[in-house]
Amino acid sequence: MSIRIYDNMSRRKKEFVPVNSDYVGMYICGMTVQDKPHIGHMYASIAGDTMRRYLEFRGYGVRYVYNFTDVDDKIIQRANDEGISWKDVAQRNIDAYFKYAQLLGIKAASVYPRASEHIQEIIELVGRIMSKGYAYESGGDVYFAVEKWPSYGSFSGRKLDELRAGARVEPGEKKKNPLDFALWKAAKEGEPYWESPWGNGRPGWHIECSAMSMKYLGESFDIHGGGQDLIFPHHENEMAQSEAATGKRFANFWVENGLVNLTGEKMSKSTKHFFSVEDICAEVDPETLKFYLLSSHYRSPVEFSRERMDKAEAALGRLKNAMRNAAVATGNLDPGEPVPPGEELSLATAEAEKRFVEAMDDDFNSAKALGHLFDLARTINKQIEAGIPAGTGAAVRAAAAKLRELGAVLGIFWKDEHGDEELPDEVTALVGQRESARRNKEWDRADELRLKIEKMGFLVEDRPKGPVVRKKTG
Repeated sequence: MSIRIYDNMSRRKKEFVPVNSDYVGMYICGMTVQDKPHIGHMYASIAGDTMRRYLEFRGYGVRYVYNFTDVDDKIIQRANDEGISWKDVAQRNIDAYFKYAQLLGIKAASVYPRASEHIQEIIELVGRIMSKGYAYESGGDVYFAVEKWPSYGSFSGRKLDELRAGARVEPGEKKKNPLDFALWKAAKEGEPYWESPWGNGRPGWHIECSAMSMKYLGESFDIHGGGQDLIFPHHENEMAQSEAATGKRFANFWVENGLVNLTGEKMSKSTKHFFSVEDICAEVDPETLKFYLLSSHYRSPVEFSRERMDKAEAALGRLKNAMRNAAVATGNLDPGEPVPPGEELSLATAEAEKRFVEAMDDDFNSAKALGHLFDLARTINKQIEAGIPAGTGAAVRAAAAKLRELGAVLGIFWKDEHGDEELPDEVTALVGQRESARRNKEWDRADELRLKIEKMGFLVEDRPKGPVVRKKTG
């Protein structure tokens, strides 16, 4: 089955066929780094990371670009307010992004370009657009002439007449038309600037993404992402200026993710409480946060609250418990024991993987894919409860391994689930031996093994669905 992706530009799902045979090109619009990263920034990164991981799982090489807008009106204003360099403001917030991207298990991009480091590429691209007659210089500014681009507004579904009604020229702007947007801005006193054919100045917001994506991915590439709030004006303008310069389709798929809606008075943007990812990760495990965001289809809006985080933590725990139960129940098995052909649990595991792939092939539907992981977890637990006859233990172990593998495809990083972090291999083996003794009604042997486990710092709680092993406290 081929991968089908919803393209926001054409408003339909299309079969994915890469532009290049060597790699898939992905560009995700990153932060404008005037402040610390918030949950919306990280959701866009998680959405892009999920797509990238799945494409790699399906055998594609991915060249993944995530940019930083590091010179901008808001950054300059923040620097002036604090009496520090704009570079310092940008760097501290870029550092904060990297910190939380790592905590959220987001894979490193192939390249993290910054606007300030690509001025020459930006100037050259502005020159190309001007040479094609789609831009003009006015008092040191350079503007894209919107009315010369006939399809302007088609991406966002806006009509020029409607846009004109709300357009206005800001003080200091020298546009011919209120709808025109800046490709290059003339320098103002006290601002950073670079030399250009039109005088000293700095890039407009939209042009930087065109210049950087073309440098690293070519004039046409596969997938362009970012939040849905960027569709207009940023992506509309980015597409117009890029295609005006090259005469080629810019991105084959525009895959903007849904927005995060905060619920509850204490979670509003205005108070900034529980909106920055720093605040959230101080109260919520980053793995739980990521799991919750994956529980919605990337194009859907996400309702965010503490109550929803609690439910997500419990749901993630059910997947982890299935793997724990499997580890305990099969701890005394020979790791090399083969799975018998036609074994029922093995067939169920293969079916879960098949359905997982079908869900992800259908526009990266992580919510539906997670549902199939829960089906597999329930099947594992059901088999353990029913008992593990000869030959079935290897299938239980293989099913749990598949559950972990498919979760990792989504970017679930199973924090504290690795044996050397939570349950040492020796303890797992002893618990497995104890379960075997209990099944054989060798009660003295079971008690002896329990004492060994306790001496190693762990307690065993026998429950209907199998033993739960916990570290001793106090």
